[in-house]
Amino acid sequence: MTAATRLACSDVAELRALCCAKLERTPSTRVFDNRLEPPRSDYAMNPAWGSAVAARPSAVLVPIVARTDLSVILMQRPQTMPAHPGEISFPGGKVGATDASPIETALREAEEEIGLARSHIEVLGFLDGYQVRSGFRIVPVVGLVTPPFTLQVDVREVAECFEVPFAFLMNSANHDKQSREMRGETQWFYAMPYEGRFIWGATAAITRNLFERLTT
Repeated sequence: MTAATRLACSDVAELRALCCAKLERTPSTRVFDNRLEPPRSDYAMNPAWGSAVAARPSAVLVPIVARTDLSVILMQRPQTMPAHPGEISFPGGKVGATDASPIETALREAEEEIGLARSHIEVLGFLDGYQVRSGFRIVPVVGLVTPPFTLQVDVREVAECFEVPFAFLMNSANHDKQSREMRGETQWFYAMPYEGRFIWGATAAITRNLFERLTT
């Protein structure tokens, strides 16, 4: 068994310095060009599915909260959602026609979905693009969130918001690679169960990418 790796990052200044050194300064062009294979995807996790198909650009905010003990904001989708019901995700959605950049998409969606004002968010950089089988290529925008702030969820899209310790997510001992049978196929994915909540799929894969970026 491979020994667990932990990210030793205890304060905001260290996090800023790490992100400046390790994250992308601009979004990957692969997210916007369907002729190019995305560097990370559900398809890469499941080679039997074949090559990734054309997909729409989208963006999510990876919101790291600048508390004494750093944490990450996540949200749970309602069971009534037509797509990904009940799943845990980052705030985000498809790039809108009037969005000037993926940053604008991520900040706008965070405001609309969970009421997180952009005035509290400092963009620290970008992770690798990620393509999901449901038809979206995601730009993960890493942001530092400064308290105090108040969240107001859109109940049509969000059942609840919660915070997970950054240290928990940045510990490889908590990164499981699991599989399930779905419509006659085996699907492999990352999972990070936390206090009865099942963080998995694209959210876990993006979190894993953040871990790998900051620890290598």
